[in-house]
Amino acid sequence: MLFYKTSTEKLKYNLMSFILTWSGLVILMSMFVTIPLTLIFVHELHISETSATWIGSIYSLCFATGCLIYGPLSDKYGRKIFLVIGIITLTIGTFITGFIQQFEIVLIMRAIQGFAAAAFAPLSLVYVSEVFPFEKRLSVTGYISSGFLMAAVVAQVFGITVNSLYNWQAIFLFLGIIYFITALLVIFYLPNDRVADTEKSLLNRYIQMKYLFKNSKLCISFFIMFTLYFTLMGMYTLLGRYLQSEFNFTEENILFVRALGIFSMLACVFAGKAGNHFGVLRLLQLALILAGVSLFLMGFSKIPTLIILFSLLFVAGIAGVVPLNISLVVKNSGAVRGSAVLFNAFSLFLGASVGPLVASHLIQKGIIDLAFIVFSVVLFIGLILSVFLREGTFNDI
Repeated sequence: MLFYKTSTEKLKYNLMSFILTWSGLVILMSMFVTIPLTLIFVHELHISETSATWIGSIYSLCFATGCLIYGPLSDKYGRKIFLVIGIITLTIGTFITGFIQQFEIVLIMRAIQGFAAAAFAPLSLVYVSEVFPFEKRLSVTGYISSGFLMAAVVAQVFGITVNSLYNWQAIFLFLGIIYFITALLVIFYLPNDRVADTEKSLLNRYIQMKYLFKNSKLCISFFIMFTLYFTLMGMYTLLGRYLQSEFNFTEENILFVRALGIFSMLACVFAGKAGNHFGVLRLLQLALILAGVSLFLMGFSKIPTLIILFSLLFVAGIAGVVPLNISLVVKNSGAVRGSAVLFNAFSLFLGASVGPLVASHLIQKGIIDLAFIVFSVVLFIGLILSVFLREGTFNDI
């Protein structure tokens, strides 16, 4: 009887882990799916390339804004209600986009999608810390984080494939159907979480967010999270141009190289499990060293095979840091962990927005080799600051 109960519990948590990981993957795909479609939008919607870029940028902007809003709301009313509201809204907004051909309306729907997705992706990480047993939390966080990271590559392959078979609108129709199925899984198979404190007013919860910045350890974690997508998106921007200009790689070759990064991103899963055995902070620092050194060596390598190898090691290091850093944020944030995790996500996607801009600027200066080294220095700064995440250092205010 005890064996049955244990097996049933294990099956339940495995199912929940799958649903959260799957949801994180497909929901974040919506952010990256428009990246390879810029020229398609230019021709189909009769707009400029700058305007086409905004179809992706408006999503990221609203996603980041949503991260700041949903934290206090979920701290007061619970996580699952916003997980459900977010994915239902995303489903409707995505499906409608598949029937639109006017640029302005597409822009509005993309804004709605970004704001809705912000309710699910970061909050799912807080949800894990409240419904899973302690010994399972880090591993599940690793699974979900791997889904977030893999979405960057899977979305681009998905978008290009569906567009070549049908058209760009079909991409959103297929995604809408996927989100509808995912919403049903979330509604019926994820249990409700318990709200720890319902007495504090919503206004006070927003005011309380200022205390996040008085916690030195949280500020360090926020900076580290900023560096991750800042360097990841910057590296991929540099890598594509570098392989194309110096080694005559075709677009198909570059997409294949990006796709290889999926295997490196699986380091998220192993990092979550390894952190329980070797220590979260120690493993985080080792992953930062791996990422920083690999990126540094890319600036000196003149052989395509070595450049690609170092890029895969770099991605593995970044993927390893993500779940470990999130676990530190949850640990050090106490009663405001919802706000802390969401601001952490805001830092992540702010880095994703700034990284390509800096990389493009350095490319225009004609210093791609040096650019890899510049990005590696940013990671090494994060590594140095991580020393102060140890117990007993930097007393929090």
